[in-house]
Amino acid sequence: MKRYKVRSAFEDTLLQNGVELTRDETTTLQINVGLACDLVCRDCHLEAGPARTELMNEETVEAVIACAKRFNFASIDITGGAPELLPQLPLLVERLAPLTSRLIVRTNLTALARPESAALPDLYSKQRVVIVASLPAVNASQSESQRGGGTWETSLAVLRRLNGIGYGMEGSGLELDLIANPTGAFLPPSQEQTARRFREVLERKWGITFNHLFAFANVPLGRFRHWLERSGNLETYMARLAAGFNPCAVPGLMCRTMISVSWDGFLFDCDFNLARGLPLGGRRIHISELADLPAPGTSIAVSDHCYTCTAGAGFT
Repeated sequence: MKRYKVRSAFEDTLLQNGVELTRDETTTLQINVGLACDLVCRDCHLEAGPARTELMNEETVEAVIACAKRFNFASIDITGGAPELLPQLPLLVERLAPLTSRLIVRTNLTALARPESAALPDLYSKQRVVIVASLPAVNASQSESQRGGGTWETSLAVLRRLNGIGYGMEGSGLELDLIANPTGAFLPPSQEQTARRFREVLERKWGITFNHLFAFANVPLGRFRHWLERSGNLETYMARLAAGFNPCAVPGLMCRTMISVSWDGFLFDCDFNLARGLPLGGRRIHISELADLPAPGTSIAVSDHCYTCTAGAGFT
């Protein structure tokens, strides 16, 4: 019997707006080193946490480095989970930094406060790594409602330490960016408005500075989706995302210029498709088998979680 693919509502929305979502030139390699994390954040699309044991092994680390040597990626982006929990992270940073003009490492900040992470900030500084730090809000109660008790003061202490070695300071050349996201089932205010508030509050109250802030909506996958379902907010939240669809955001979507590799070495268009289990090109390809980058015009796997990245100003 012939099987037909059921088109998602997101695909219908693209058609209705006369917009195509296909790949452009691939310029970014994103590396998800694992699902182990020191936090259990309510908004985590990967359901990462201390109970997760999935971490990239040495063989896959070497395959990732070999891929970065084969292709000229303008940016390489290391994420997780908490990348700090990967024992090979220092090796990965040292080997990848010479291969790209922009090496990014993401952090939830609290993982940088662990004793095992003590040497990482100086390593990042030496290798001119861009640090992208998650900070949901500038209100302690809001932030801890999403991330857990005790995380606020730890996050501030780490930000102060990063400022102390030059990160986020004018003229240092050491870039510290923040990512903020709502603590409930609603969309974020404008990025400009959020950045202005964060800059004012962090500097006035705690003397903390940063370079850029990105305000993103939460993706209805993983732990955040479970919370939406339990709280009865899923249908309303999805309707908000769909109503916010902005066709002008599509050309700048990160999935158009990125390949994302999972902790076990398999390839996806982005980290959200990784969480959703939608592989690059519709089939499981290991990074060690990648002979060529996806050609411009190649299709991108989509589902209704993609509304998150096209709501308002988009998720780039």
